[in-house]
Amino acid sequence: MLKSLLDSSRTTKRLVSLVYDMLAITLALYVAIALRLGTLQLAIGPKELATLAITVVLTLFVFVRIGMYRAILRYMTPQALNTVFFGTCASAIILAMSSFYTHSFIPRSVPVIYLTVALILLGGPRLLVHHFVMVLNREGGKREPVIVYGAGYTGHQLRLALKATRYKVVAFVDDNSSLQDSVFANIKVQNPTLLPHLIKKYGATRILLALGNTPHSRRAEIIKTLEPLGVSVQTAPAIPDLISGRARIEHIRDVEIEDLLGRDPVQPNETLLSACIAHKVVMVTGAGGSIGAELCRQIIHQKPRRLVLFELNEFSLYKLETELNFTIAAKGLEIEIIPLLGSVQKEHRIETVMRTFGVQTLYHAAAYKHVPLVEHNIVEGVRNNVYGTWYTAEAAIRAGVESFVLVSTDKAVRPTNIMGASKRMAELVLQGLSQRHDTIRFTIVRFGNVLGSSGSVVPLFRQQIKNGGPLTVTHPEILRYFMTIAEAAELVIQAGSMGKGGDVLVLDMGEPVKILDLAKRMVHLSGLTIKDENQPEGDIEIIYSGLRPGEKLYEELLIGSNVSGTQHERIMRAEEYCLSWPETQELLQQLDRACHEYACDRVRELLIQAPTGYNAQENIGDAVWLHKTNSHLRVIK
Repeated sequence: MLKSLLDSSRTTKRLVSLVYDMLAITLALYVAIALRLGTLQLAIGPKELATLAITVVLTLFVFVRIGMYRAILRYMTPQALNTVFFGTCASAIILAMSSFYTHSFIPRSVPVIYLTVALILLGGPRLLVHHFVMVLNREGGKREPVIVYGAGYTGHQLRLALKATRYKVVAFVDDNSSLQDSVFANIKVQNPTLLPHLIKKYGATRILLALGNTPHSRRAEIIKTLEPLGVSVQTAPAIPDLISGRARIEHIRDVEIEDLLGRDPVQPNETLLSACIAHKVVMVTGAGGSIGAELCRQIIHQKPRRLVLFELNEFSLYKLETELNFTIAAKGLEIEIIPLLGSVQKEHRIETVMRTFGVQTLYHAAAYKHVPLVEHNIVEGVRNNVYGTWYTAEAAIRAGVESFVLVSTDKAVRPTNIMGASKRMAELVLQGLSQRHDTIRFTIVRFGNVLGSSGSVVPLFRQQIKNGGPLTVTHPEILRYFMTIAEAAELVIQAGSMGKGGDVLVLDMGEPVKILDLAKRMVHLSGLTIKDENQPEGDIEIIYSGLRPGEKLYEELLIGSNVSGTQHERIMRAEEYCLSWPETQELLQQLDRACHEYACDRVRELLIQAPTGYNAQENIGDAVWLHKTNSHLRVIK
């Protein structure tokens, strides 16, 4: 019967609770008077009935007002029990006052006795129903036993949040010796060295990390010790995400790649972040891309007067504008957002935009960055990456822009592909222009792979693991530098404040990561095993697809060794060789003719001859050029 009641509508449940409370208040008053007088035969007159009526009506009114009937019993928390207690205290006060004003024969000690009895009658059944529901949940479906790593605030909140889910916390572990052997909710906090025993004892297949604000370096150490255990490792949201409302404690997610890398994020210099943005007009090209969008998110926190979003993709621009306007409204900021469609290859359009809105700081993030696609679209890749940068820079000079920051890449260092060579050529253009003009500061920012950007290897691996494999790694020895997308955006912004004109700024990104090791760790932390010759019964196979066209094993951030420090301890200034502007201009004119004639072989030859360090290792892969060339050869034959 109780199960049928629990499955009924909310209105029915509230009505039943209301009727029960009315009866419980009446019974509590009767029991309280009987205990005080020592008899069950009470002399009840009109005054006593009036007192009862006033107490019942006003108590139910108070219960409604404080939200006692909004609490869902199956999810009842200590806060809900506090509501019952305060409501019952209010009822006892109402009883005392009503008996005084009606002059009823109720002794003064009765409200105190009534308080105790009412707490039992009103709170007890609610606890029993809550317990009954928990039992039904356990019987209705087997709950998955999990171990929580971290017995601090986050761990205890996680246990409470998981009570109404399919997870059951069977053990806590914590490397803090002061917490070990303590007991919380009948669960003993254990030493992490006992994890193999605990996993076997409880049959746990999952470890949930509740590490709060633990640094990424320490998280990486913990995760490394958990890898060999053969269980899935997931994590609870960090405290800042909980406080800001971006996440809830029960939002269990996979271990973040930042935790696997073991490098703490580079802390920004707040002064540098705001120097070129606060109260200024800022523009971002390629605003809808991964880096461009993150730049915009961080720029609005520095409170510019106006932010111009320049993007070729309509849907990306619409999404970003909607997101930024929502953030601005939520934080009560006064920032004008200008969403504009356009291509950086249209010089007149972009100059008109800069002049019209009085742009002072420009972040140039518009580029084609996917190596294989640019290899198959050489002319368009060069047009967008080289000439798009040149035209935007020339427009910025004429429009009176104060600071121009180019978002570059580690693939521009001794490139082995057209994408990297085109980005290095874009760097040379800005370095040449900085010699021609000193009224604008041109700064180049170079960094490695960005986690979470489009085309990143991490989301690909996660999806492949979810699909049961195999994981595709291009080469067993391939290495890459990684940084978070937030770090990348912060670096770009701070670089705009530190640039002196034509210099290249790079981030000290620590040690590079072996992609094969990253793939194996992600498999292990999913509770799965690698399938190979030594373990043919494993879960996930790793296959090698071979290096893609233009891809190299190792990425570098510096062309030479001539580097110096900056105001930021993790940002370096590289002094690199560049051409004079007349030499750069002559090269650009030749490259323009080759692109116009769709002579991809000539385009590549010019990029090799330029001081880009381009070392072509693949045959030309441009689809249009190959088709034209093959058709021409067939005609000759």
